[in-house]
Amino acid sequence: MRLLGEGVPFVSGIDTPEIGSHAKCIKERKLALIAKRRLKELLAERGLKVVFSGAVDKTPTHRPLINIYRTDGEEIGKKLLKEGFARTWRPKQRNDWCS
Repeated sequence: MRLLGEGVPFVSGIDTPEIGSHAKCIKERKLALIAKRRLKELLAERGLKVVFSGAVDKTPTHRPLINIYRTDGEEIGKKLLKEGFARTWRPKQRNDWCS
């Protein structure tokens, strides 16, 4: 699954740093591990609501584009944005996690 962060499929969403060989630098890899840990904490909460947008990403695995809401209504992707673990994504926009 891929988080939208209350975005619109193929128009807006969230971007997180890449892990492993997809990362452009060591800094991005480290940030990715920290972001992954935070997401894991959030996903461990009880009562989460997963909402499928009806779209899948354009990768070969066709991951469903989703939003996940906490019991208080806050969307998890938006929470990651607020906390600095994600950035806004737009088509043809690349976020530089290395500088």
